[in-house]
This record gives sequence, structure tokens and C-alpha cells, in this order.
Amino acid sequence: MNLKQRLQNDEAVHGCWLNMGSSVSAEIISGTGFDWLLIDLEHGFQTERDLLPQMQAMRHSGTVPLVRVESNQLQRIQKVLDTGAMGVMFPRLYELQQVKQAVAGLRYPPQGNRGIAKMIRASDYGKDFERYFEATRDIMGIIQIETLELLEKVEEVAVVDGVDVLFTGPADLSMALGVFGQWDHPDFIKAVTRIASAARQQGKAAGVLFMDPSQYGFYYEKGYRFLGCGSDMIFLNDGARSVAWNLKEQYLKFMSPTL
Repeated sequence: MNLKQRLQNDEAVHGCWLNMGSSVSAEIISGTGFDWLLIDLEHGFQTERDLLPQMQAMRHSGTVPLVRVESNQLQRIQKVLDTGAMGVMFPRLYELQQVKQAVAGLRYPPQGNRGIAKMIRASDYGKDFERYFEATRDIMGIIQIETLELLEKVEEVAVVDGVDVLFTGPADLSMALGVFGQWDHPDFIKAVTRIASAARQQGKAAGVLFMDPSQYGFYYEKGYRFLGCGSDMIFLNDGARSVAWNLKEQYLKFMSPTL
């Protein structure tokens, strides 16, 4: 069962960000049990050139590769889909027309305006385009709700055919609301609740990225099912920092005078 079907069944699907541009980190993390991994081209230290080795590293893990693009330009969307992404996240949108333009790039005509090329990695380099053509119905359109302009139109965004996930961008959204990082602020909670409600009313999923696993229950109870936590850089930083401090603490025990 694919991610879209699982979300339609109200299952929670879990993932994280890949920001390092490293096929090694993609390979390691794809084997840890996440349902999906998102390669971040907006803020990560990577370009489209780094997509292929990361997706190749994930290929046999069963983890679904998603990509966040820098813009909703058709050429950007086609490139990541041809490489093998099964979902695209779109940041920094302001108008409903931008949303429609974004999801149109996910589909072949007549539903969308994606160009057809058979000799692409997604179709196993042309060996099985018919299978891939059928599989494109499962490609996910993930729209970030992180601007005030789109927040005010979130109910209209949820209606758009091709939008599968309304994704709360906590940092940018809280910044736009004037309550940066205040996850318990009434304005932020109101926005988070509104996004989840808009998604639920149209049979869509609500998604979010958080850094502290203790926030899981807050979002799940609000109705969020597309749940991301952390990134490869954060995991590396936290793991290395934890070991370094552990070693220092043990060293200090040896250095302390015996009482």
C-alpha cells in the first residue's frame, strides 16, 4: 500500500528531511524504518545533481523518496519526477493559482502539463513506462502552508484536485504570525488547527515537521498524519554531541579527587 492510500485510510506515515546531499546518509537513514524521506532542495546543501545518488541509495529500502523543490516552475518539477520522486513539496506559495500551477506539473495531460519522456530513471530507463504511467496516480502533491496569504486561502487550497497534503511549515508560519518558535501561542495553535480542519473536510492529509518527538501527540491529536521529525544533519549533530559530552563526563569522573 502506497503513502497516498495509507493517508486516505487515516494511517500515520513518518519521515524526516535529508539536507546533507549525501548518498551515505540517505542509505543509512532509509534503512532505519521511516516511511518516507524528503530530499530538500530549498534549504539543503544539495542541488538536482545530488538527487540521483541519494535515490539510488534508497532504492531497495522500501522508503518512499520525496523532494522539496525551490519553486513551482515546471522544469524543476519534471526533473525531480523523472529522477524518481514519488511526491513533491512546494514551499513559499502565496496565491491559489500558484498552487494549481504546482500540482499541474505533477500530472501528464490532460490532467496536468508534465512533459512525457520515456527514457527516464522513474520508468527504469524506458523499460517499463506503462507501469510508471499507472504509478503516477500515486505521486503526492504536498503544499506548504507557511505564508499568511495561503493560510487565509487554506480551505480553497484543500479543494484543489492534485493537492494531497496541506503541510504546516512551523518556523515560517510562526514567523509570519509574529510568534516565531512559540508553539503554544494561541495564534499558532489556531492556524495549526485550521489547516488540519481544512484538510479533513476535503479528505486530504495534514502534515508537519517538528524537531522534538515529544510534540508528536499534539499534532496527532489535531489530526496530522503526515509526520516528519528531524533531519540527517540534526541526527548527526545530536549523536556526535551526545557521545562527546558522554566522554567528557566520564573523563571528569576520573579527574575528580577521591573523597
